[in-house]
Amino acid sequence: MPDFLPFALPDIGEEEITEVVDSIRSGWLTTGPKTKRFEQEFAAFIGNNAVEAVAVNSATAGLHLALEAIGIGPGDEVITTTHTFTATAEVVRYLGADPVFVDIDAATFNLDVDQIERAITPQTKAIIPVHFAGLSCDMASILSIAGKHGLRVVEDAAHALPATCGGKMIGTLASDAAVFSFYATKTITTGEGGMIVTANPEIAARCRTMRLHGISRDAFDRYTSTKPGWFYEVVAPGFKYNMTDIAAALGIQQLKKAQLFQARRAEMATCYDEALRGLPVTLPPHAPAGDSHAWHLYVLRLKPEAPVTRNRFIELMSEKGVGTSVHFIPLHLHPFWRERYHLMPEQFPHSQLLFEQSVSLPLYTKMTESDQKRVVTTIREILV
Repeated sequence: MPDFLPFALPDIGEEEITEVVDSIRSGWLTTGPKTKRFEQEFAAFIGNNAVEAVAVNSATAGLHLALEAIGIGPGDEVITTTHTFTATAEVVRYLGADPVFVDIDAATFNLDVDQIERAITPQTKAIIPVHFAGLSCDMASILSIAGKHGLRVVEDAAHALPATCGGKMIGTLASDAAVFSFYATKTITTGEGGMIVTANPEIAARCRTMRLHGISRDAFDRYTSTKPGWFYEVVAPGFKYNMTDIAAALGIQQLKKAQLFQARRAEMATCYDEALRGLPVTLPPHAPAGDSHAWHLYVLRLKPEAPVTRNRFIELMSEKGVGTSVHFIPLHLHPFWRERYHLMPEQFPHSQLLFEQSVSLPLYTKMTESDQKRVVTTIREILV
């Protein structure tokens, strides 16, 4: 049997290795010049410097900081989707607030905008849209609802680099902030890491302070000053969420490839579409005309007439040497969220059905054409 084909692998080249080695040799291992450079280049990439970027050690940290910066606290409610990773909701609990879960749209798998207004109460303070798989939410509708009710919006853009909505890059819309992920499986990677992007300088300043213990001055600024720089003040009980220069070094070089990576992912998605059409499956949604899908994930749904269940399909793919995954086990099925908020599957029929039917196929730029053909051949062996 051929070697096992994993579900995902990072695409790291000599450029990234050289940049990391340069950081190690420079003596700057933690937050320093490379982190600042990555922030500046990311802001330019996203918004032509119309936004600020704040690097952190995970997208989870970024969501936490962004919500803290807009004032979310005990007693508040934040509306989000049940069909996401737990980090989206757990950051709300970090602040003593409560997530309010709504179902997804059956066509896009994103937050169902029709359900948002029904979920609003006097305690509602914000909405967290999640751009599932790299397809942007209906942000025009979400921002309109937020404006009508005086709500803040923080986008979970972990899957969304470089996606667009209404012709604009995610991260440049009228939200309070957008948070990107650079985890090892994402469209670009720093191993672990994330980036908060905002056009609001007060939010950016608060996030910078709170990402490093609530200290009034960046460590980088203190340690590179030509004058005595030992003095600082703690202005709030902050967190330890800063990005290291080693991680930023990876990001600097990965960012240069982001558009090429997206083009390759889109090409692979089209190949899957063409090769799998006609099987007892439903293909994933594409971006509207004029917009870009980041294609972080390619989520296939098995129709009821498929010869095997979704779970058996995953087992057979693995037995034949091909890795897959499921995105996501909805939050309403996890013990903590289910029990704390008395959630039931019938409250979220579209999310529940997607979970029961869906499987994420390997889709990463390090895959070869023969790798992808192997995936398709294996699928056809199981479903035909």
